[in-house]
Amino acid sequence: MEFFDKLTKKASETYKGAAEKTGKLAREAKLKIKINENKSKINDIYEEIGKKVYQKHTSNEDICIKKDLEDECGKIDVLSAEIEEYHKEILELSNEKACVNCGEHMGLDAKFCPKCGKEQPEIKEEPAKEVEVINENVSEESSSEECNEESKEECNTEEGNTEESNNRE
Repeated sequence: MEFFDKLTKKASETYKGAAEKTGKLAREAKLKIKINENKSKINDIYEEIGKKVYQKHTSNEDICIKKDLEDECGKIDVLSAEIEEYHKEILELSNEKACVNCGEHMGLDAKFCPKCGKEQPEIKEEPAKEVEVINENVSEESSSEECNEESKEECNTEEGNTEESNNRE
């Protein structure tokens, strides 16, 4: 019997590990899709900028980047920042970091970049902060789930009173 218990435990651990890895891979794939979508949007904006510049050229007008292209450049800045955040999230999912000099991916514990040799700063992890979660709106479902066998009748009575008072209003 002990053999089957160990086998069941090992199978359960393996399943959990595989499920976690699959979840990470799925999240990484979604992030890569978002990166490609943003790159496509950036290319569309580049095209619009090119059209505006060419229209100004054909009409012999001066091109003022501040006035004529500021909105498009701002959109590119926002999309580029999003892409950078997605890359950081992918690194976190992969338990890697990027070189501060060349951007090469490496393990979190690497002290030097394997590509350029630049010394990497140590990652300082901040301790987790305790926070108190206050939920003022407790639904009837969650309050009935909190009932245990011993106080089931008390909970049902309280819920019944709550429903009666709600019906009166």
